[in-house]
Amino acid sequence: MTAFSFLSHLVCPRSGLRYDADRIQQLSAVGAPLLAVYDLDALRDAVPRSALAGRTSTLWRWHELLPVRDPRHVVSLGEGGTPVLPLPRLGRALGIDALSMKDEGIVPTGSFKARGATVGVSRARELGVTALAMPTNGNAGAAWALYAARAGIHATIVMPRDAPSITRNEVAIAGAALYLVDGLISDAGKIVAHAVAERGLYDASTLKEPYRIEGKKTMGLELAEQFDWCLPDVILYPTGGGVGLIGLRKAFDELRALGWLDPARPLPRLVAVQASGCAPIVDAWTRRAPDSEFWAGSRTVAFGLNVPKALGDFLVLDALYATGGCAVAVDDDDLLAAQRDAARLEGTFVCPEGAALFAAARQLRETGWIRAGERVVALNTGAGIKYPETFIASPPLLQPGDGLPAD
Repeated sequence: MTAFSFLSHLVCPRSGLRYDADRIQQLSAVGAPLLAVYDLDALRDAVPRSALAGRTSTLWRWHELLPVRDPRHVVSLGEGGTPVLPLPRLGRALGIDALSMKDEGIVPTGSFKARGATVGVSRARELGVTALAMPTNGNAGAAWALYAARAGIHATIVMPRDAPSITRNEVAIAGAALYLVDGLISDAGKIVAHAVAERGLYDASTLKEPYRIEGKKTMGLELAEQFDWCLPDVILYPTGGGVGLIGLRKAFDELRALGWLDPARPLPRLVAVQASGCAPIVDAWTRRAPDSEFWAGSRTVAFGLNVPKALGDFLVLDALYATGGCAVAVDDDDLLAAQRDAARLEGTFVCPEGAALFAAARQLRETGWIRAGERVVALNTGAGIKYPETFIASPPLLQPGDGLPAD
């Protein structure tokens, strides 16, 4: 019988040291995230690409490239399988001939964080975890709290007091222990780190466990299949912690190693999009630095982008350099205008982080970095309705019997 997972071991990307994947692992000995490694030679011999036909549409169709060894431990709410939507009218407005969007706003919990949560929680349960803790800007905490509830794992979530109210409510209704901090996600992270050390909780912070990234990489696996194994030229990704961007690069590398992608074709140029009020990756990329510096006084309406220093920043930057990509910062006013344009022209209400991609695409097309005829994908990470504060309607109030005014 073919293995459900071809997980081999974990590796530290800084030291190259191997770690046992079947024990609870957090960071490596040098404080770096651990990455899952698969036996791709065995997988290539055992599973042809054609085996995907007829499988579930959820991200678990890729189970051989995911870390859960026993399907009985899978905790799922039907996530994955999100569409790639052509955006012809918005593309024309931006001067981009072939613009499309992979829409993660339609998954359970309303954001792409469900991908990391389903895999991370499933593997945690398989390893015997009964209680976890994490800091969050909102959506990740909501997703992990809900999936943890489904798995019977107790969750403790700490988020900034300014986090979107909907995500706070999702955490609370899931029965997790919710705390707010009068500060940033970096302050929440310090509180969680203390609780982890004091109480022995499983640290589910971004990249402090190895498996969230495995769920996020399925966006890249799906894109490859949706583009008939001929990837687009450019992929724009909203970058706070940057796990999804790291996952895209990991997905494409694994598919190449399997022979499922043409090694002669260049990988998509990856674009990290940040807010001008919190742009540590943009600053580092501009300086061609291997790591970012802490961004003091960070602030943006795109709350998921408000990450002053990402643990995996060196992996994000390496992905940009390796693919010939770039990093772009956009102003809050511009991303909010792009959010309105996407709704008005294409009928899609994207989250502010996703809207930032269209503002960045406009910049890149105007400078010629995005060339005529290139296929461009914006990876929208969540639903706009989860951020009700970013757009407030002010319709006129009619009295019974009034007629409609002229437009």
